[in-house]
Amino acid sequence: MAVKIKDVARAADVSIATVSYVINNSAPVSEQTRQRVLEAIRRLDYHPNSTARNLKASETRLIGYAWHNVARGQMNAILDRFLYQMARAAEARGYHVLTFVQEAADPLRSYETLINTSRVDAFVLAGTDSNDARIQRLMALGFPFVAFGRANDGWDFPCVDVDVQAGVRLAVDHLWQLGHRRMACLAWPEGSKNGDERVTGYRHALEQADIAPPDPHGPFIPRSLNTVSDAFAATETLLALPPAERPTAIVALSDVLAIGAMSCIEAHGLRVGVDVAVTGFDDDPMAAFLRPPLTSLHQPIDAIAEAVILMLLKVVAGQPIPERRVLFAPELLIRASSDPQQPDRRP
Repeated sequence: MAVKIKDVARAADVSIATVSYVINNSAPVSEQTRQRVLEAIRRLDYHPNSTARNLKASETRLIGYAWHNVARGQMNAILDRFLYQMARAAEARGYHVLTFVQEAADPLRSYETLINTSRVDAFVLAGTDSNDARIQRLMALGFPFVAFGRANDGWDFPCVDVDVQAGVRLAVDHLWQLGHRRMACLAWPEGSKNGDERVTGYRHALEQADIAPPDPHGPFIPRSLNTVSDAFAATETLLALPPAERPTAIVALSDVLAIGAMSCIEAHGLRVGVDVAVTGFDDDPMAAFLRPPLTSLHQPIDAIAEAVILMLLKVVAGQPIPERRVLFAPELLIRASSDPQQPDRRP
C-alpha cells in the first residue's frame, strides 16, 4: 500500500503539519526535527501526492502540446525531436508535457477545453502560420504560451525559431562558390510561414550574388507537398527544361524534398552532386546515410527546446523576458550531394 503522510509523521514522532512544513519548506522547523522527518521519508520511501500539492497551489505543472495530423506519406522528424527534448527540459524543472489532438477543422476547441477545465498551466505551440488562430486566441485570453515558430510580424508574443532565411542563404552561397549560377528552389506550396521565409531567403541570396531571382510562380520554383513522390514529380519539371536552361543545382527546402529530387535526378541518368547539385534543410538523421550523402542545414533543436521551456517558465511565473523573439542560426553541413570532392563521412 502507498505510504501516506500520516505514516511519516508517526515514524518521525511529529505532527502531520510538521511533515508538511519540511516537505514544502513552508514554516520554520528545527534542524534536528527536519532531519528526523527526512530520515523517515527515506526509510519509508514516501512520495508526496503531487496532485494534492498542485491543487493547493492552483497549478497543474503540465504543459499542453498538440499533435498535428500529418498527411499520409509526410514526415517531420524535426518536431519529433523537438517534442522529446522539450519534455526532457520540462521534466528537469518539475513539469510534464500533456499531448493532445488538435483537430484541423476546429483547432481552437481542444485548447479552450484544456483552459476551461484547468488541465494545463501553459502551452507550447509548433507548426505556426502567419495568422495563426491559436496565437491570436491565446493572446486575447492572456493565457501563457511560447511558440516554436513565428507568425504575423505585427503580433508581440514569445517565440523561439530558426533563422531559416539565413540558413537558405548559406546553401545558396555555398553553391555559388562552387560555380553554380542556375539554382532552382524546390519549395512547399505557398502560404506556409516557414516555407515562405525559406523562399525569401533563397531570393535574397540570389540578389546578393547578382543573380536575378526567378519568377515566384515560374519553373525555377516548383512547388511540392513534403513527400518524396511529389518532390520527384516537381523535379521532373526542372529536368524537362532544355539542357542549357535547366538548373545545375537545386536548393530543396527540406530533406524530404531533397530526397525526391535526388531520386528523380538519378532516374534521368544524371549524377547527384556532379550533374546537378542538391542541398536540403533539417539534417534529417538519414541525410548522412544517403548515397551520396546529403548536404543539409542542421537546426539546433536541442538548444531550441531548452530555450522554449526556459522562456515558458518565465511567462508562467510572470517574470520579464529579455527577448521575446529568439532566433537560432542553422549550420550548413556540406556533403557530396552538392560537392563531390567531399569524403563520404557516413556514421
